[in-house]
Amino acid sequence: MQSLDHQQQLFMVESDQLYRAWVDALHHARSYRYGMRWVTSKGRQYLLRLRDARGNGKSLGPRNTETEAVYAAFMEGKSRADSRLKSLSERMTRQARLNRAARLGRLPNIVGDILLGLAAARMEHDFCVIGTHAIYGYEAMAGVHCRMELLASGDVDLLYDPRRHLSIVASKLDTQGLLGLLRKVDASFAPMDGSPFRAANDDGFMVDLVIPARDLRETTEVTFGQDDLVAVEVPNLHWLVNAPKHDVVAVAADGRPVMMRVPDPRAFSLHKAWLSTRADREPMKKSRDRAQAALVAQLTLAYLPSLKFEPRKLRFFSADMLQLAQQTLEDEAGVRLPGIDF
Repeated sequence: MQSLDHQQQLFMVESDQLYRAWVDALHHARSYRYGMRWVTSKGRQYLLRLRDARGNGKSLGPRNTETEAVYAAFMEGKSRADSRLKSLSERMTRQARLNRAARLGRLPNIVGDILLGLAAARMEHDFCVIGTHAIYGYEAMAGVHCRMELLASGDVDLLYDPRRHLSIVASKLDTQGLLGLLRKVDASFAPMDGSPFRAANDDGFMVDLVIPARDLRETTEVTFGQDDLVAVEVPNLHWLVNAPKHDVVAVAADGRPVMMRVPDPRAFSLHKAWLSTRADREPMKKSRDRAQAALVAQLTLAYLPSLKFEPRKLRFFSADMLQLAQQTLEDEAGVRLPGIDF
């Protein structure tokens, strides 16, 4: 790991602040996106507030002084929101150039595009990035850069908590589903035969929709639209679903600030250490799991001292799993987690 220099740290702080202002402006501007218009019915004009791209909406009443004032206020608010978003978007472009010059770009652009697409749909908190790409978030949290060979990956895993209301999430996607959102990023994304939880683009980059294994009585498919991806259940992901989450602004390869939700780095490290002990895990993946587990544990111990490896702070893991992960980290990577004693 290499710590960021002072200039890089400054740009990271500015990127974080700017992104949060920009996404707030984006959400505000998009609240006006379907607009208002006057419609004529039976010889009278009515003010219609549109709620979707198909022209459906709600009547706010016949044209009169009151509805004309509502319309004028709406159009003024829309103009202000669009102007603010334009200004912040221009600042984001300038910040991206500075970030590139400072060699801060790390996150693959395709992942950045997907995360920005989720943010535009107000879904940045609905999915959690797990697996290798989460390490870019931990880098940003700690203000360091890690060895790129441990970060290279041709897929991103999006973890969804199935306890959330599917209908609410689906409504944000305008019935197009997660696959529809991915196709707005890259039109070549398509489901993979035999793997309904996975979409791949023409470059071979894959997006997996995953959920924790559920009770056998839970048989409803987790999907967000017709012909959409269908989540696959993965054993023991409940540890990551129940862990604290962090919303971190990382920097894409092209310099754009991008927010990503990641599980607590302690949870990531312990889960990876546990994965490396699985008999059904591929040998090459097990070696990489151990290396990533050690990396994130070391990063947390050295740069994130407020996140302590204490059993009371890690109640989302079983005692047996904590013990196994602790032993693996110590035996395989020489990492001793203070505070976890058995």
